[in-house]
Amino acid sequence: MQGVRSEFRRLKSKKALKEVVATAPGCVTLEATSIFNNEFDGYLVDAPVGDYFVVGPDPYKDRRWYAQITVTPDRKFKVK
Repeated sequence: MQGVRSEFRRLKSKKALKEVVATAPGCVTLEATSIFNNEFDGYLVDAPVGDYFVVGPDPYKDRRWYAQITVTPDRKFKVK
């Protein structure tokens, strides 16, 4: 599970994540948390095509919600 931020702040809810991805995906940052260095770490708009599983509001201390962000080949972003 990866962390996710918007303009250097943690998102409080999955609803907040959906809103920021829909309105300003360039502000969303995926945070790699794996010690194996196999997760994308950077801006969502730069992420390779695929699925990203995120947790929030804090991947280390507070996992209240989970989401899947899909980056499609046509550079659209979907949150489930």
